[in-house]
Amino acid sequence: DFTTSVTIRQRDELSELAATFNEMVGGLRERERVRDELERTARLKRFFSPQLADALSAGDESLLASHRREITVVFCDLRGFTAFAEAADAEEVMQLLRDYHATVGPLVFQYEGTLERFTGDGLMVFFNDPLPCPDPAARATRMAVAMRDAVAALLQTWRRRGHALGFGAGIAMGYATIGRIGFEGRFDYAAIGTVTNLSARLCQEARDGQVLVSQQVYAEIEPFAEATPVGPLALRGFARPIVVFDVLGLRAEPTPMAASGITP
Repeated sequence: DFTTSVTIRQRDELSELAATFNEMVGGLRERERVRDELERTARLKRFFSPQLADALSAGDESLLASHRREITVVFCDLRGFTAFAEAADAEEVMQLLRDYHATVGPLVFQYEGTLERFTGDGLMVFFNDPLPCPDPAARATRMAVAMRDAVAALLQTWRRRGHALGFGAGIAMGYATIGRIGFEGRFDYAAIGTVTNLSARLCQEARDGQVLVSQQVYAEIEPFAEATPVGPLALRGFARPIVVFDVLGLRAEPTPMAASGITP
């Protein structure tokens, strides 16, 4: 019990010992507080993104309250996974998912996205919440392209075994209602709105290797992304066709000297 302390009523050797004891207890109390905080943060990071877990561990649970915000949403999954899961052994399916999650998971954190959910081979990640960022569409696109490149290398092994697997992603930008959902003992942090549906529909339309983005996302990433229009697409749940672009690659960003016109 580190709440115990010794009352000092006089100035002598005993009082000096009491002061030393109180100082030691205070140090132990602080160490216990830090340890508990680290353990709480570690538990939170099992369910929330690192930035949200850090904010919650600091006591800022207002972030979980329902609110509206413009976000950029990425949906991605594996092409051909359903057929693979039906034909392969359960051990093979689990091994593929472990390899796949180990490949794409670190990229979510590298680009500071919020992992809303993963269901089998499907992932939903959004940007600009809970902590705002200045370039959500750019981060989302760079992450999706990095995932495409990393997963392509991973899937080569599975293709050599005769499995027709691929990777596709969809990215959309818009307002959503975001906040905590669930029940006591198991909460999630979710985004709900048309933007999440559009991202999911674009992902469904994407062929192997495609990263399909909405027109609003393309307007944000046009300066650095190589993309081609794939024509207005009629998507389930949307009354009008959606203008869509396929991101082929990313242009190299100019160095500070090149941007200023200075040659080395």
